Amino acid sequence: MSGHKCSYPWDLHDRYAQDKSVVNKMQQKYWETKQAFIKATGKKEDEHVVASDADLDAKLELFHSIQRTCLDLSKAIVLYQKRICFLSQEENELGKFLRSQGFQDKTRAGKMMQATGKALCFSSQQRLALRNPLCRFHQEVETFRHRAISDTWLTVNRMEQCRTEYRGALLWMKDVSQELDPDLYKQMEKFRKVQTQVRLAKKSFDKLKMDVCQKVDLLGASRCNLLSHMLATYQTTLLHFWEKTSHTMAAIHESFKGYQPYEFTTLKSLQDPMKKLVEKEEGKKIAQQESAEASVEEPSQLISLEDENQHKESSSFKKPAKPSSDLTAWFSLFADLDPLSNPDAVGKTDKEHELLNA
Repeated sequence: MSGHKCSYPWDLHDRYAQDKSVVNKMQQKYWETKQAFIKATGKKEDEHVVASDADLDAKLELFHSIQRTCLDLSKAIVLYQKRICFLSQEENELGKFLRSQGFQDKTRAGKMMQATGKALCFSSQQRLALRNPLCRFHQEVETFRHRAISDTWLTVNRMEQCRTEYRGALLWMKDVSQELDPDLYKQMEKFRKVQTQVRLAKKSFDKLKMDVCQKVDLLGASRCNLLSHMLATYQTTLLHFWEKTSHTMAAIHESFKGYQPYEFTTLKSLQDPMKKLVEKEEGKKIAQQESAEASVEEPSQLISLEDENQHKESSSFKKPAKPSSDLTAWFSLFADLDPLSNPDAVGKTDKEHELLNA
């Protein structure tokens, strides 16, 4: 009897552990779904159960922070590479422009522009050397994201599934314990079955919980090593770049000593070439309109001049008449020439005619 009593719990445990009936699976899925619904809706859970997973929740927050910051770091590296290329291109264009203008200027200012242009071209070439450690850095971050973080993410998902099963089993056991009657064998058997299910779920959950905590700790340490190694390489390359550029600029500054300083005026705004073309076209149209108006006004001016001349002529013809004495002289002259009015003067000479008139 004693041997039978000692072996009874183990046989019972094995029997419940191997209970894979359809009813048991349905009950287990029901309580798992209820636990998932409680988590999704944000309802309050048992505070003791939540407090037991406080260390795990802290590790999960750290994992999500690592996941988010690594993604942001990858995007920032890509954007930084683009900005470096753009800056190098603009610096090189400025250097070429200064060199071309320096060749045309034969004064000391031309020499200064040539030297500055060469220094800017050299600086743009050296700046592109920063892309090598950045490309390597980006590759390492992407490898870290797609391998280390992805593997930890899979483990976290499995752990979350086991935690849902474990908490669902706890809800199931709580519901059974409320109706438990120790005197009834069937209820005790049902409680032991649920208790065994809780024990199995807790065992799986504890194992995955430990795996998640260890992987998150390892993930944080590996990220620190990655950043320290890659940033040290980038820092060394950046220091070399600034040393070479500063030496070049210092040499140019020394060579410019004694030169006459120049005052430069900076343009704060530039006009768009298309805007200039539009203004030129508008100026041409305005000039054409003015010339057309001038050509229309010329005939009118000629007509007005003719009108003025005619007016002057008419005014000249309309001068005031001479006194009546002038007209009587003309009348007397015509009367002398008329033979009917003076018949005695017919056939006489001019002298005789004058004597007669006298």
